[in-house]
Amino acid sequence: MVARQTIPFSAFVIGFLRLIRVQNLLIVVLTQFLARIFLVGPKAEWPLILVDPTIWLLSLSTVCIAAAGYIINDYFDIKIDLINKPQRVVIGRYLKRRVAMGTHQLLNVIGCLIGLYLSKWVFVADVVSVSLLWFYSAQFKRQPVIGNVVISLLTALSLIVLAVYYRQNADMLLIYALFSFGISLVREIIKDMQDVRGDARFGCRTLPIVWGLRRTKYLLYVLIALFIMSMFLIADALGNPRLGWIFLILLIPITWLTYRLVYADTRRDFGYLSTLCKLIMLMGVLSMIWA
Repeated sequence: MVARQTIPFSAFVIGFLRLIRVQNLLIVVLTQFLARIFLVGPKAEWPLILVDPTIWLLSLSTVCIAAAGYIINDYFDIKIDLINKPQRVVIGRYLKRRVAMGTHQLLNVIGCLIGLYLSKWVFVADVVSVSLLWFYSAQFKRQPVIGNVVISLLTALSLIVLAVYYRQNADMLLIYALFSFGISLVREIIKDMQDVRGDARFGCRTLPIVWGLRRTKYLLYVLIALFIMSMFLIADALGNPRLGWIFLILLIPITWLTYRLVYADTRRDFGYLSTLCKLIMLMGVLSMIWA
């Protein structure tokens, strides 16, 4: 009888952190803290804001639900991920399926209870997020457009929930939420182009599968153009020249993204574009300091 191989604890920890996308969760926390200090304000009181338990609880609630979302997404996608990214599969290798599901449920309960403690509206936003993440992982992500829109909306919700709770300077929070939605939507479609081989094998009907890569690229060009125009129109409508300059600077990497998209045709090319979208998102987050 062959003894079952024991996984080293360090490997388990690394695998779990990879499963919950710890680097993405840290960006969420950074986004919410910068938004709280520089958009909600007053920024002169940032030392007091950093020790305010409210923003810590709000971020913890968001992080718990986001981490649970990553777990359930990988839970449903084990077979697809074994083709698209076999080296990154965690569930079934470092974490049993039933343990993953239990962890997902526990994190959702913790996140929603924290939201209920803070505000009934934060709780509502949390419940909506949990529901959308479940349906996205189980069904929406295998359909064209709707899965991309849902995950992009969930990205924007990390800022919308601040507008719901604090109410001050909600317009600035919503502008950055729109920015997050736009970049995330472009990235999600690019990720579908990157994963088209595994998705097609398991019957997914993402845009690149239904339309083909060329027509999906045309849609991305339109989305990027609409995104750029909307950002500048909003900055002009608010009479905020700083926002205009910020968007002008961000136009440089967005232009490079569009240029590379024109010539992209391999999995590696689309992986580069996905990473570039994350970099643009991070630049947008850091721009809150000057906005």
